[in-house]
Amino acid sequence: MKITINGTPQSTTAATLSDLLTELGYGQAKVATAVNEGFVPATMRAEHKLTEGDRIEIVAPRQGG
Repeated sequence: MKITINGTPQSTTAATLSDLLTELGYGQAKVATAVNEGFVPATMRAEHKLTEGDRIEIVAPRQGG
């Protein structure tokens, strides 16, 4: 299916947000996720089904000083 990840169109075979994160190599990394501008908590990612045209944002924390 075709989705958009952080503004970049991509194809995926992932069925859920959790599957997508694994596919992209995030695994158990601490990231924030949103689908179609709605925050999806880590505990809900395995249940959140992806559909054609979804817009996903994945944000990793940064350290700075």
